[in-house]
Amino acid sequence: MQRKHTFSLGTVAVVSSLAMAGGSATAVTITPNNSGTDLTNNILGPGINVNSVTYKGADGASGTFTNGKSSIGIDSGILLTSGQAKDAEGPNGNGDVDEVSGGFDENDELKRGASTENFFSGDSDLDTLIPQNSATQDATSLEIEFESAGGDVFFNYAFASEEYIDFEGTQFNDVFGFFLDGTNIAKIPGPSTPVSINTVNSVNNSSQFNQNIDPANFNLEYDGFTDVFQAQALDLEPGSHTIKLAIADTSDRILDSGVFLQANTFSDQPTEPPEDVPESSSLVGLLAVSLLGAGIGLTRKKA
Repeated sequence: MQRKHTFSLGTVAVVSSLAMAGGSATAVTITPNNSGTDLTNNILGPGINVNSVTYKGADGASGTFTNGKSSIGIDSGILLTSGQAKDAEGPNGNGDVDEVSGGFDENDELKRGASTENFFSGDSDLDTLIPQNSATQDATSLEIEFESAGGDVFFNYAFASEEYIDFEGTQFNDVFGFFLDGTNIAKIPGPSTPVSINTVNSVNNSSQFNQNIDPANFNLEYDGFTDVFQAQALDLEPGSHTIKLAIADTSDRILDSGVFLQANTFSDQPTEPPEDVPESSSLVGLLAVSLLGAGIGLTRKKA
């Protein structure tokens, strides 16, 4: 992969001074774990009986996390990624603008950040959520066969990515889904729209998005992430059901994404999502993003 950048020195100077005004937060701690049983037990809450678990993913692509309240808005739980789970730990290496910008060094080489090519296969269910001329790669999935005592299912989650903000609205729309009996229930609260980089970002549904560059006030490697959302399905028929939690890169294997699921919220009873993470942006962060948008252009092309 090769990417190039252009930037205005005036813009960089202004944004650098704004970045210095940002604070920092405690870093999330991640322990890699590829055991489907361990991951399921971490998020399991009351009213759900698990019959079987199937995990697919590259070594190190998933894990458990703690101390995530100030970083992602969820104190503890599990993380599924399209790269390496450990890479999500902060601080954000691409988050401050100095002599270079946009995640590239002075030689136009990509600062990798959370960007690992696992050379793992994609996921056929995730392929249905992206344009037909695209394909998923480096997929990670956790499939759980379960029964709900109360007939409902809930869990809380947040989506994060290194594709923010530079590649919003492009074909590099890393994708995830929660497929309950084959139907994706990872939707934006209110409208029936799947959550993705192109649907929740600095422009679209921006009130539910948190930017983490220039300044990178959240102690997290990813450049942006959503608020904590709640997935739900009501009035399930009695008997066994299957939910597949899956995430993948789209169109290439670089600049990874992750989905954080809150511990003990996979339940037949709703758990109120945590309050919003501390404000990172305020006027400073929003102005910085606006200046970046005006002064930095990025292209991305395959070698």
